[in-house]
Amino acid sequence: MDKILWICSILTLFITCEGKAWTDEEETPEYWQNLAKEELLAAMKVEEPNKKKAKNVILFLGDGMSVATITAGRIMKGQLQDKSGEETVLAMDKFHHAGLSKTYSVDRQVADSASTATAYLCGVKAMFYTLGLSGQARKDVCGSEKGNQVKSVLVDAYEDGKATGIVTTTRINHATPAGAYAHTASRKWYGDAQLSEDARKNGCRDIAQQFFDSSHMITVAMGGGRKYFQPNTTFDPEYSTEANTRLDGQDLISKWEQKQVENGQNAKYIWNKEQFDLVNPEKTDRLLGLFQPSDMQYEAERESDEAGEPSLAEMTQKSIEILRKNSNGYFLLVEGGRIDHGHHGNHVYKALRDTVAFDDAIEKAVQMTSDDDTLIIVTADHSHTFNLGGYTDRGTPIWGLVQWNGEVQLAHDGKPYTSVSYGNGEGYQGTRTYDEMGPHHRENLTGVATGDLNYRHQTSVPLKSESHGGDDVIILARGPMSHLFHGVHQQSYIAYAMRYAACIGSDRGHCEENPDKSDKRIPMYQTNNFLGMDLDRAQTSTALNVQFALLIILFTCVIIMGILLHKKNSRRGYVAQQQCEDGRQL
Repeated sequence: MDKILWICSILTLFITCEGKAWTDEEETPEYWQNLAKEELLAAMKVEEPNKKKAKNVILFLGDGMSVATITAGRIMKGQLQDKSGEETVLAMDKFHHAGLSKTYSVDRQVADSASTATAYLCGVKAMFYTLGLSGQARKDVCGSEKGNQVKSVLVDAYEDGKATGIVTTTRINHATPAGAYAHTASRKWYGDAQLSEDARKNGCRDIAQQFFDSSHMITVAMGGGRKYFQPNTTFDPEYSTEANTRLDGQDLISKWEQKQVENGQNAKYIWNKEQFDLVNPEKTDRLLGLFQPSDMQYEAERESDEAGEPSLAEMTQKSIEILRKNSNGYFLLVEGGRIDHGHHGNHVYKALRDTVAFDDAIEKAVQMTSDDDTLIIVTADHSHTFNLGGYTDRGTPIWGLVQWNGEVQLAHDGKPYTSVSYGNGEGYQGTRTYDEMGPHHRENLTGVATGDLNYRHQTSVPLKSESHGGDDVIILARGPMSHLFHGVHQQSYIAYAMRYAACIGSDRGHCEENPDKSDKRIPMYQTNNFLGMDLDRAQTSTALNVQFALLIILFTCVIIMGILLHKKNSRRGYVAQQQCEDGRQL
């Protein structure tokens, strides 16, 4: 808290005392022209698409990471480094290709994280709150699961002999990670204690149970959620008074360890930072890390955790170190899940710090991999009602009050306002509740610490929890076949493109059958060699049409030449005949 206010005061002082938060160089045309030239040169270097097979695929999913969240997170990352912030370059900013994803579900204009996970992980859009099921399934209806299960990219990767991993800052049985292995009519069926009466009666499995049942397909899994895996007669190892929640008496963690031994795997279960640090990737075949009873800590609060937790970047690094031992490659899902939770509570600082931590994890993955064989995708499942505006000065703390030339601005109600806010949520009255101030009086933010971890930024509409947004989200990609993300796509396209790039799943007609697939190029279509050039189907068709046209022209020319020669020869014959007749007469 003190550090936050210190940074806020320093940045504010910088603006008011120095007069500006930009350099003199930025005021010149040459600065922006040179910057554009540098970007153009970088773009020219990736002009030729990388059509190699993606041996490895890493999908980074920023839960609720709207474009506005990326912008604000970029600014925060710079400001945490004592910079103005706006000019900061994120790791994800350096990706070579970009597109947009349409996030609606089958039945909702604004989707939830379960139906969207089904789209980008399984390749089909689904009903609100359902997970790993087609649009024919119905929310909370256990019987609708049967026959409507859809397979995920992770399962396809496993069946192709690849290693697989799931890393999240939420529970590993939360919507996003569960989309990789579970099939359920309700994303809320985290454990058996959360199953509905209908689900119990009809034999539907909770998500924790499904994780255990599918765990032979998952090489590495790290996140939170350990209370859903152990019986309610036992207590959490970190919070000794907090009971676990399973009602069926199963200890799924112990059963997981036993399962790995039976499969001949050198496996480790860990639940704190000390144990995490001791894991030797070279000697570990399988790893399960559950660092909290429920979700992991927000990044801004992680260091205060008594038992300690690894950061998202550290979990990403450890996962890659284990997964890359598989010579066939790997698929890894990394979720920055608490970005979403911060937004739901209108907690700007928490949401943006987790966005920065998410970008740190992306940077670590880029450092550890090669664009030659690893496709890395960054996207979000949906947006939020979070927005950034107000014409505030450069360098203003991203969570702070709007200032023009160092002077705090007042709205029409005579009160200051922040540059970031929400369309709806609990922050309707800022630090006070709706009932305390009445429905039409906005809280006066003068002297309010808007950079506090638990401060709720103001909203337009009072809701118990801030809602998702329905606008498109970004898709960023680099590595093999990253050019497949190039425009506005259905969210379900992401799964199809990953399968295509990695040559997994049922659509493999484009893949070259070669034992060393990792070093081969994938023809986007069947190619043909023409005059030493490899042409795809469209180019071949054009070449054949041109060739046919040239043959027609050549044939026509031959006919015309023949006619002309015939006429010329006939003329010569006629002249010779006349000369002979003239000679006889003489």
